[in-house]
Amino acid sequence: MKMKIALDAMGGDYAPQTTVEGAYLAAKLHGAKVILVGDEDQISKELSKYPTSKLPLYIQHAPHVVAMHDSPSTVLRRMKDTSIKVAIELAKEGQASGVVTAGNSGAAMALAMFIFKKLEGVDRPAIATIHPTIKGSTVLIDSGGNVDCKPFHLVQFALMGDAYAKYILNKDQPRIGVLSNGEEEGKGNELTREVHEILSKTDLNYIGYVEGNDLNSGEVDVIVCDGFVGNVVLKISEGLWETISSILKWEAKDNIRAKVAYFLMSRAMRRLSKKMDYSEYGGAPLLGINGNCVISHGHSNAKAIMNAILLAQSLAKNKLNEHLSLEIKEKQDLLRIGQKRSEKINTIHFNRRE
Repeated sequence: MKMKIALDAMGGDYAPQTTVEGAYLAAKLHGAKVILVGDEDQISKELSKYPTSKLPLYIQHAPHVVAMHDSPSTVLRRMKDTSIKVAIELAKEGQASGVVTAGNSGAAMALAMFIFKKLEGVDRPAIATIHPTIKGSTVLIDSGGNVDCKPFHLVQFALMGDAYAKYILNKDQPRIGVLSNGEEEGKGNELTREVHEILSKTDLNYIGYVEGNDLNSGEVDVIVCDGFVGNVVLKISEGLWETISSILKWEAKDNIRAKVAYFLMSRAMRRLSKKMDYSEYGGAPLLGINGNCVISHGHSNAKAIMNAILLAQSLAKNKLNEHLSLEIKEKQDLLRIGQKRSEKINTIHFNRRE
């Protein structure tokens, strides 16, 4: 029996058109059960464009929408009955098994942590994004959830990324690396060196430092970093294929040889475009909360929304949070060591300032 997924139908740059179409495709092609949360009149109008009479699509009215410029604190304090808040509450109450939103990511994270709460043992939830590689895919964690981190936070990210790669991406013994400015032992900063030392003593398949080019090399399955670095990497990665494609089209514009070459390469270009297309991955789960929440890109098209719904289903079906909780519980001693190291570093820094 398929579980219902609550979709923030008003979230995203092109909502509700793309969100409703994405829900329709998920229901039609994969039998997904979707609760579309948002303005009932607008959702009904969009649904009327499709033959949905026999599909498991439901509407939950929510009169308000969180705008992209709304701050998370404002949303938490003042905004009630927003589509993203109602969607998360449906999952919290057990009426849905997961949530998908392409809306304001900061507000989505804040509400998810406030309503779902954090998993026991998790200090900071993190965003895990999937990136295409020569040999499959790589998980980048954290991709923007936590700007200022301590060593034990990154150790938690490594544990969460390991569980995600194992139970959702079906990778046996995921190879884990810490993002740094070089692979040599002496590279990195104080944060990465501490994390490197801790992870080196675990039973995780930790391979050491990795560099930025490893995001697409296929030599590592999980790349760990703080959210500041991770978000910069994410934004560069998102614009990479668009830039390459534009340059190739421009070069082929006035040169007959280049035009012929571009035409002959078109098949390979389409395959590469599909592999680099973010819509193939749907969205990124917020790991470490006591619920399932997938955050999609604001520019998500219908295909991306459909795949985000399927990802939310997979998180619930494969009981990722149960595996994640168990892994964190088993590694509590390791996490305590990391936390003590962080506290010691902070004390040293404070004394130096004095």
